[in-house]
Amino acid sequence: MGSSPKSPKSLQTILAAPGVRGKRITTISKGGLSDFMQAIAFSKQESREPFYVLDLGAVMSLMDKWTRSLPMVRPYYAVKCNPDPAFLGTMAALGSSFDCASRAEMEAVLSLGVSPDRIVFANPCKAESHIKYAASVGVNLTTFDSRDEIEKIRKLHPKCALLIRIKAPDDGGARCPLGPKYGALPEEVAPLLQAALSARLTVTGVSFHIGSGAKDSRAYHRAIAAAKTTFETATRLGMPRMRVLNIGGGFTANPQFNEAASAVKGALQSYFASDPGLSIMAEPGRFFAESAFTLATNIIGKRVRGELREYWINDGIYGSMNCILYDHATVTCTPLACTSNRANPSCKGGRTYSSTVFGPTCDALDTVLKGHQLPELQVNDWLVFPDMGAYTAAAGSNFNGFSTSAILTYLAYTNPS
Repeated sequence: MGSSPKSPKSLQTILAAPGVRGKRITTISKGGLSDFMQAIAFSKQESREPFYVLDLGAVMSLMDKWTRSLPMVRPYYAVKCNPDPAFLGTMAALGSSFDCASRAEMEAVLSLGVSPDRIVFANPCKAESHIKYAASVGVNLTTFDSRDEIEKIRKLHPKCALLIRIKAPDDGGARCPLGPKYGALPEEVAPLLQAALSARLTVTGVSFHIGSGAKDSRAYHRAIAAAKTTFETATRLGMPRMRVLNIGGGFTANPQFNEAASAVKGALQSYFASDPGLSIMAEPGRFFAESAFTLATNIIGKRVRGELREYWINDGIYGSMNCILYDHATVTCTPLACTSNRANPSCKGGRTYSSTVFGPTCDALDTVLKGHQLPELQVNDWLVFPDMGAYTAAAGSNFNGFSTSAILTYLAYTNPS
């Protein structure tokens, strides 16, 4: 565990990483992403399928930002957020560890050559077959919040170190609260620690997760205070000294991250200043993935009703935009009029209309945007959606024959400097 990783001095480390090695990477200038996506769109005259662009330079910048802001906290990237192989390979090359919740996620990370000691099996309720797999490959750190989980681990993976998952006092206005499903209540902590002790299992620390996409950074302070109380409870019960604090996820890469980092550092100073040997970890997902991916979709249909413009695109709610339903995301888009306005594909200065954007399936629920201002566009033009890396393609489906997993990802590199 230990402190945050350091980014490589050049792109060469990433180029050699499994998941990236051998793939074409296009270097683009700062601000050149739109031109790169336009070039890809122009090349897709026969098959205008949606596509992603992953900016490796953006990932490097985010790792630098994390290391500068939270140097004492080692990131364990939450694979569920976006398991794109090139993205995982890049994160591994940058020194990240990984938060896995299933056998498949552990397999994906291990296939990149990542050591099993860089994985936390951070699912408090695991299938027995997945626990057996973790034991077989040497993933020896996991979470729990119930007696039944203790019994499964005792039976199937008794050498595994445990983190007791506690319920955070509040969720900080998270987009996706996790407290209703996971985390021991305060009155449950001591009995669970005693049960683990009786089962001769090693509880090495405390874990919490305030929820995905938290808005109120003060929630970290309150959760770290609750974790300290759990450490003290373990000491009172005569357990071996705990040495790990897992502060979970909830981080975003917007300016609010600075507030979150400040809250975390302040709480660590308040409650754990006398624990110099403490290993601190976190499980960021969207912080690294969200802004690194941009999605381009093709307009496959159009309808005009008075002043209203309605467009159909070839990705939607059952695909990448499932984040609107499941992640409570707000998406936005910009035009790329590669067919109708090649001289001015961004349509700058043109008149705009209130527009509705539908996804491709036959379900009326498949509505991506309403009342969005767009210029007059035509079939085979494109709409580009930024910040589409978090909980998008990872949770897409093949409903109606539209396959999210078939969407290609192009690799670019914008020099962070």
